[in-house]
Order: sequence, then C-alpha cells, then structure tokens
Amino acid sequence: MTHLKYRVSYKRHFVSFYCSLTFLTLFYSQHTFSNPLTNLTQVGEAKLTVFFWDIYNSSLYSQNGKYAADEFPQALKITYLLDISGKDLVKHTKEEWLKLRLPAEQIEQWLGALKDLFPDINKGDTLLLIVNQEKNSEFFLNDTSIGKISDKKFGENFLRIWLDENASYPKVRNKLLGKSDN
Repeated sequence: MTHLKYRVSYKRHFVSFYCSLTFLTLFYSQHTFSNPLTNLTQVGEAKLTVFFWDIYNSSLYSQNGKYAADEFPQALKITYLLDISGKDLVKHTKEEWLKLRLPAEQIEQWLGALKDLFPDINKGDTLLLIVNQEKNSEFFLNDTSIGKISDKKFGENFLRIWLDENASYPKVRNKLLGKSDN
C-alpha cells in the first residue's frame, strides 16, 4: 500500500512538472519567435548593388501595403549581403542625413543613440526598424529587439534615407514604394 502511495504521488508530480514545462515552452516561444511585422503588409522590395557589390535586400511595410509618408506604422527591413560594422552603419547614416540637409544638432543627437544601438552586422543578418502609430521607433536584429528611440521625429527621418525624393538611390526608393525603377 505504501509503495502504491509513492507511485501515485510520483506520477502526479511527474505530470505536473511536464505540464508546467509545456506551458513555459509555449509561453516563451511565442514571445521569442513572434514576428514583429505582424499586421503589416509589404509595399515593395529592392536590392542595393553598388558597382558589382550586393550590399543588402530591403523591404518596406505599411498597414495597408501602400506608402503614405505621414501614415504609420511603417517598417523597413534590411537583410545584409555582407559584413558591416556598427560604426560604419552610423557613419553612412550620418552621410545620408547630411545629404538630406537635416539640422546638424539633431543629427548628432540621433547618432549618439545609434552608436549605442547598432551592432556589427554579419552577412545574412536582418536589421528591422518599426515606426509605430505613435511614431516611436524600435530596432530589431534577426527578430530580437535591440533598442527603442522615442523621439517622434527620428523614425520618419531615418526612413527618409530610403524614401525621400532626394534619396541617394532613386531606383531602390522607387522599388520600395512599389513603383517602377525608372
């Protein structure tokens, strides 16, 4: 009888342990593997090639699959086709903002945040920026959040690097906006 009592108790704890383990696995996997692009639709996609080097593939997303500069949420997804340091990402961002004639003081403030945020990128890594409806910005590296910037002007000005009429790569811009590349 005593032996049976321990056996029943052991089975109860065993079942309880595995139920808890299953719950935790489902709970954390949902948060770990959730797609930050849920509820967004692709507007367009483009590959940046400079001379004969493929730099990255990019995709633009919006809520309805159409681009409107002042309608959020928006997201820009970039999958890198080569290694690039975080320092170089910040440097290129600064160069593009200067070309767009953003105020130098504002650029320096945002670059300070990006220096702390941008990691070194390996070939195949995906960097994603989501600018939500309230214009808060969040960066993801390979679907894992790496930081947020709450300045309401940051996201739209970061996106301007690719989407502004004076963007450095008009063919990439047009493809991201779902237009022809001419």
